Amino acid sequence: MILETKRLILRPWRETDAEDLYNFAKDERVGPIAGWPPHKSVEESAEIIRTIFTQEGVFAVTLKEDDIAIGLIGLIRGAKSNFPISENEAEISYWIGVPFWGKGFIPEAIREVTRYGFEDLGLTNIWSGYFDGNEKSKRAQEKCGYRHHHIEENKPYALTNDIRTEHVSCITKDEWIEFTNTSV
Repeated sequence: MILETKRLILRPWRETDAEDLYNFAKDERVGPIAGWPPHKSVEESAEIIRTIFTQEGVFAVTLKEDDIAIGLIGLIRGAKSNFPISENEAEISYWIGVPFWGKGFIPEAIREVTRYGFEDLGLTNIWSGYFDGNEKSKRAQEKCGYRHHHIEENKPYALTNDIRTEHVSCITKDEWIEFTNTSV
């Protein structure tokens, strides 16, 4: 599955993306705020592509003009999610390399993947979270109509081996329809 926006192509990850992934994912400003440690090598990035990023619903974020993987966005359904949700719900997660922060690429990708989830997959709700201090992620969710739902405190995270507070947001299909109709 390939999704397209005005400026982006959201496509499946390829092992040949490993070097580009490493170049952005080694930056300590990216992974830790998203809940994972910085990548340590191109080989590690290739393994993550093979074992995690190639699952259904996970897309490389690329600019139309160059097809370089600059970030990730994905919908993880039901039991595979980090949240206790049903199979007709999904969790959206995302990140983008530092050179592309503040350009509106992630909200653009969130809007398209949210549309895909509701229109093409028939989801009823899409959930998202952000950790304390990640104001960029909070703003991206708000720009796309996601609303604060609850806070999960003292939540252990194995990938970063720490305890975090996560703010959980959600958008229902009806809220998305209303948001889309009023933001056009």
